[in-house]
Amino acid sequence: MTLEDARKIFGLGPDDDAAAHLAEFREARERIAEFVRLAPNDTLALRFQEDLEEFDRALAAVREHMELPEIPVTPEPPLFPGPSPLPAAVKEESARPEPLSAAEPAPVVAKRGGGAKALNWSLVLLLAAMGGGYVYLRIEEDKQLQLKGRVTFLERQGAIFVENRRWQEAREAYEQIEVLAPDSEIVSMGRRSIEAGIDEEQRQFLGYWMGEGLAALESNRLDDAQKAVELMLSMRPGDPGAIELRGRIERARSFEKIQNELLAAKLKLDARDWEGAITASAAILHTVPGQPEATTILADATTGQRKQELDFKRAADLLKQAKALDQGSFNPKALELLREAAVLAPADKEVAALLEKMSSYSRTVRVPGDFATPADALANAHDRDRILIDAGQWKGPLLIDKEVELQGAGSGKTEVECPADSSAVISFGPGARGVRVTGITFRHQLLDPAAERFSVGLVKGGDVSFTDCHFLDGAGHGLAVIGGGTASALRCRFAGNGWDGASASGPGSTLLARESEATGNFEHGLDLWDGAGGALTGNRCEGNSRNGIQIDAKAAAVTVSDNQLKANREFGLVLASAASGDVRGNSITGNLLGGLVVRTLAQKLVVTNNRIQSGKTPSIVLEKGLSTSTYKPNEITGAVMDNVSFDPAPPEKP
Repeated sequence: MTLEDARKIFGLGPDDDAAAHLAEFREARERIAEFVRLAPNDTLALRFQEDLEEFDRALAAVREHMELPEIPVTPEPPLFPGPSPLPAAVKEESARPEPLSAAEPAPVVAKRGGGAKALNWSLVLLLAAMGGGYVYLRIEEDKQLQLKGRVTFLERQGAIFVENRRWQEAREAYEQIEVLAPDSEIVSMGRRSIEAGIDEEQRQFLGYWMGEGLAALESNRLDDAQKAVELMLSMRPGDPGAIELRGRIERARSFEKIQNELLAAKLKLDARDWEGAITASAAILHTVPGQPEATTILADATTGQRKQELDFKRAADLLKQAKALDQGSFNPKALELLREAAVLAPADKEVAALLEKMSSYSRTVRVPGDFATPADALANAHDRDRILIDAGQWKGPLLIDKEVELQGAGSGKTEVECPADSSAVISFGPGARGVRVTGITFRHQLLDPAAERFSVGLVKGGDVSFTDCHFLDGAGHGLAVIGGGTASALRCRFAGNGWDGASASGPGSTLLARESEATGNFEHGLDLWDGAGGALTGNRCEGNSRNGIQIDAKAAAVTVSDNQLKANREFGLVLASAASGDVRGNSITGNLLGGLVVRTLAQKLVVTNNRIQSGKTPSIVLEKGLSTSTYKPNEITGAVMDNVSFDPAPPEKP
């Protein structure tokens, strides 16, 4: 920068003395440096820094060209001096030189004025050195000012980078300061601020992702929870909170895996795939020894497998008896034997072939084919006719009041339905004696919340046998037996009905349910009440809104054996009244209010060899007047609550 440019920057006129304003220039420079430090953003800080650097260059130019103080110089004498103004005596003496002797050297005569000249040059050199030192000091001072300005700028930049969490750039800024000013406290303070900022950022980061991970874990979004843990560990490897959360996720995954395996095992059990259920539950128990649900599935599947082996033997025996009765004509006894054999061994081709042959001895009607609808076929049927209904959805209601056989393509293939508010889907009158219904699903359409509701299936005074039939989504009961009727259900399913799954009521009415399922009904699973009797054997009653099985048979006899009663919203089994009978071999587990309830009017029932398990709720509840010793021949896990007073008037049954 030229001196003229520098004087313009400082606003100096042609005659202004720059030296007189140096103190003012230094003060102005400090104010500009302060602007750099206090600038609100990077853009202004850079602009102020450029102004500071330009001011420093101008200051250096002024000092470099500043005039030095004048140095007095003694004039040099001429090399050839003229006549000397000495006195005459001196002139004369010097004009007469003495003759020199041979032994005496000639005197050395110094040149006139030589000592003064040397002194003058010494003064010149001294003053030059003083001027050079002054310039050097000025340059060094300018360098220090520039250095201070650069440090100020870097300090400002470092603080901004820290504030914006740009840690690497902040480190680089303080490293440059360390090079420029090794002993500056700015460096140590800056590095401490970086460490504190990083620590705060990590804590905020970890806190946020810990919250996200916990929320994902609680909502079972395990993959999202795992991602949160990975982010936490990438920020701070070995963080205790992240490691603890990772352990919880692993335990949740293990639990989820076991639950999925339990569901698969349970589905195999429900499908009567005994071997598959045994293998699946055994694998779970190998991983988690003693797992309660897997233990129950294994026990049930093992029992089912053994029972299946007995069923096959029983089917073979029934087949043998039917063959002996086959005389080439209709024989109801032989058909009954073969139907039972077909249920016990559905895959036995020999049983199926003989059943088809002996069924053909009676008239066979096909839908469609002979008649367009099941209702048309029933309207034109005769006693002992066999009506075959193809797979598909068919319209009800159906009314049967004669001895016929109604055979579908299978409960999952042939379906008959009608509106819930119009009628029962299928009804049987007193003339329906010896009726056989196999392989059909009966279902209500929509819902009907009325106080009086239709059942899906109704047996009123007849005698009907159902095999492999489903009664679903009924407004009222799935299957209702009234008016002294009898219904037997073998391997049927009652689910999602508005009242009981299957129910018999009134004196003389009988329900015989064997190896069937009653699940998810809004009252009881299976129910014998108001004096009805029956035998309930080998059934599964699960997830019903009230009790698994309810017995209020009054003067009737009942048998309740080998049933699985679990996860119902009230009790597994309630024995309210009965004249006689057995309650044995039932598995009662995991019901919400407790296992078994016995009232005094049911004390004639023999209750033995039942497995009753409960958690915090009682396993057995005994009405006042019953002895706990009577119920010791059972496997009881949980408390026994005795001497209980019940309301004298229970709620009226729908």
